[in-house]
Amino acid sequence: MMDVFRRAAAEFVGTFALIFVGAGAVLVAAPSAGAGNLEVALAHGLVIAVMASAVGHISGGHFNPAVTLGFLVTGRLSPILAGAYWIAQFVGAVAGAALLKWIFTGEVRATLGAPAVAPGIEPEAALILEAILTFFLVWVFFATAADPRGTFKSIAGLAIGLTITMDILAGGALTGAAMNPARAFGPELLSNDWNDFWIWYVGPFAGGVLGAIAYEWLYLRPLRPPVVGPPETGVVEPRPGDTALS
Repeated sequence: MMDVFRRAAAEFVGTFALIFVGAGAVLVAAPSAGAGNLEVALAHGLVIAVMASAVGHISGGHFNPAVTLGFLVTGRLSPILAGAYWIAQFVGAVAGAALLKWIFTGEVRATLGAPAVAPGIEPEAALILEAILTFFLVWVFFATAADPRGTFKSIAGLAIGLTITMDILAGGALTGAAMNPARAFGPELLSNDWNDFWIWYVGPFAGGVLGAIAYEWLYLRPLRPPVVGPPETGVVEPRPGDTALS
């Protein structure tokens, strides 16, 4: 149980940082509405890259209930640990939003950086967009952090952070590109703003499960295809240090 607590504590800190930095960047950019999407995307991507690299070896660096669900449904996380992660993630999100509410005043803190659907975007389209963006995120998560053959496992945090940056650049102006129920929950609870709230729960959970199952069954059960290099793979490439000198 002490290990469960230690791992959950890492998830709390990471999710707290995501809300404080990510939603905080939204509030900082609020006075220049429409001009801060790049800054917001970089803030979210950088905080996840840093925190996942810092504690990924302890908890896996999920900081996202949708990612945790993906690991649960593929049998890569025990139900007890998944439950502890979810509690830590949602509590961390609320704590981060509470600190933002205390720091920011007036109209700037109105929704505390909660995601919102842009005018002209139908809720159903927003739901599908959130699911697709979360699919990309969990797919990259499994490819870099779960696949033992991944040559980029040592820099998985950077790849995951860049995926979040990419997703926000694509969908931030349309749905907020939360891709994370905890990212929505903290600001929504503290600002009491529940407009179209279901989008940021159903979409990420569905996209996360699809991304996890797709990668798991395509490439991890069993491990397919074999890592390139050996002749039997049909893809003969020189491995590091094997390149012939000429």
